[in-house]
Amino acid sequence: MDTLGIEQMLSALRTTAAQASGKAAESAPAVGGADFAQILQGSIDKVNQTQQQSERMAEKLAAGDTTQNLHEVMIALQTASVSFQEMVQVRNKIVSAYQDVMNIQV
Repeated sequence: MDTLGIEQMLSALRTTAAQASGKAAESAPAVGGADFAQILQGSIDKVNQTQQQSERMAEKLAAGDTTQNLHEVMIALQTASVSFQEMVQVRNKIVSAYQDVMNIQV
């Protein structure tokens, strides 16, 4: 089991709880890895690129471009749809976790 992500999250939660209670945040050493915001932004960018690419393919097909295969366009559109739905579910989980943290009695 990978505990690196869990340690990072616990460290962030401890820092947030300390700031919320008005105490000075402990200088917890950062455990290696990427910033959560950067990972989230990268994922959003990937979903956006997937949607834009599938829209371009659909527009070319509708314009009569013979190089576009209907099957490939439909697969690209479905992939974009599924990736967007996944992103929405991740957002819902983040909002739910944020609400749970905010409801914690300190």
